[in-house]
Amino acid sequence: MIEDEIKKANVEAMKNKDTVARAFYSVLMNKIMLEKINKREKGQELTDADTSNIIQKMIKELGDEKENYQKAGNMAEVEHISRQLEIAKTYLPKMLSEDEIKAEIKKLGDNSIPVVMKHFKQNFNGKVDMRLVQEVLKGMQ
Repeated sequence: MIEDEIKKANVEAMKNKDTVARAFYSVLMNKIMLEKINKREKGQELTDADTSNIIQKMIKELGDEKENYQKAGNMAEVEHISRQLEIAKTYLPKMLSEDEIKAEIKKLGDNSIPVVMKHFKQNFNGKVDMRLVQEVLKGMQ
């Protein structure tokens, strides 16, 4: 599981006294733990897809944070965040390309937005950017 890999990497970051990686892993592990608690309350287990979704949200948050630091001219923080983004991206599964999304949409009989979005959410959760699916679908209609 991705969670186990993250825990091992966190221990390595502590051993290497890597404060940038350590900060990233601390926040990530806290978010994973909160999601685990929410899932447990519903009687569910945390999956790799859930963990991937958490990482994707963190990447978006870090991107916004990086942009703000760039505007403020704080290049040291920009470098730290860039490194954290690189670390985060290593844990994401290979995302579907536009061509793969188009091929999958063509396999479906009904190309209405709700049907297509539900299909990708159920079958490719964490492996596809839903905004990209929507853009590809609009381009095909």
